[in-house]
Amino acid sequence: MKRREFLIRTAGTVGAMGMGAFPSILRAEPSTKLRVGYLPITDATPLLMAHALGYFQEEGLNVERPIRVRSWSTLMESFLSGKFNVTHMLLPIPIWMRFKNRVPVKVLAWNHTNGSALTVRGDSNIHSFADLGGHQIAIPNWYSIHNIILQMGLRKFGLKPVIQPQSVKLKPNEVSLFVLSPPEMPAALTGRKIDGYIVAEPFNAISEIKTGARIMRFTGDIWKNHPCCVVVMHERYTTQNPIFTQKVINAIVRAQLWVTSHPHQTAHILSREGKNYLPIPKKILLRAFTGYDLAQYGKKQTSHAIHHPEWNIGRIGFQPWPYPSASRMIIREMQQTLMEGDANFLNRLNIESAAMDLVDDRFVRQAIIALGGQQLFQGPGGGSGTWEREEIIEI
Repeated sequence: MKRREFLIRTAGTVGAMGMGAFPSILRAEPSTKLRVGYLPITDATPLLMAHALGYFQEEGLNVERPIRVRSWSTLMESFLSGKFNVTHMLLPIPIWMRFKNRVPVKVLAWNHTNGSALTVRGDSNIHSFADLGGHQIAIPNWYSIHNIILQMGLRKFGLKPVIQPQSVKLKPNEVSLFVLSPPEMPAALTGRKIDGYIVAEPFNAISEIKTGARIMRFTGDIWKNHPCCVVVMHERYTTQNPIFTQKVINAIVRAQLWVTSHPHQTAHILSREGKNYLPIPKKILLRAFTGYDLAQYGKKQTSHAIHHPEWNIGRIGFQPWPYPSASRMIIREMQQTLMEGDANFLNRLNIESAAMDLVDDRFVRQAIIALGGQQLFQGPGGGSGTWEREEIIEI
């Protein structure tokens, strides 16, 4: 399959691909130049702040300014072609890449936790998962935590996710799912082409502030401190250039720790008014980083997007440790999640061995220890302070 065809297929239907489709990433030698690619969403924050704060440079890395792309398919294609050697990806994507297409990609750290929501029009009658029947909901990718969490909610209330043309009338118990690029979601919602979407920030905050849309539910309030995007590199770097790999992860982990204590400064630096890593006004990014007020989102409010204030989490969190329990949970949930294309490979996976094979945590563990230990990342959106945890899901 040619790269252009790959782009088309991954934008919607995920097709089967062989290793011959990716000659660049398979044959190229490890480069000592760091090339970072990202989607303009808050998921990319640690990569962007590691550059903005000079942490990559302080590690002695030869790094260019991170390159922004518009869609997940373009980001994947650029990574596979070798244009980028480190990027962030929705955690289910490297599972698909590694175990279906045999691409030697490795998850090296979590990039962020939570940071997503299900957003609906402000004038809609959608207030819970039970109200989604008969509606059209956009997701950013079939292989996304958003698709997984959305379908968790649908199953609980006896609703059936379907993949069909929007022109086909839905039954009352059906919810139509389809992929839409995150930057296109707010306009589609405003234009009533869709009834809602589930995606990462800042696109929920954009619709809130600009069009009066309503957050139906924060995903972190469903799955406590769930991973969303992860840091990925080609496995070749971990085996042939471990010093380079360690330096990259050192800078990213250090950036995550800084961001947890400086959300307002982070919003400014990333914003259009700051260094313009994200083409988003500071006002919107501040909402995305700090807007988690019970007075606005609590159970007694119109939105009631927060059901679990006792969890003491934030709208978005940053902690790098890839908890094995979460990897296992995601693979298990993927096995019962509807996706376009052939996903039978998931049912052939041994959950325990696949989770271990997917992640290489040596570098992030070393970076965390060097900074002072995992306890530094406790708090809203953080970790348990240990190397293990129990996954908490409450729909």
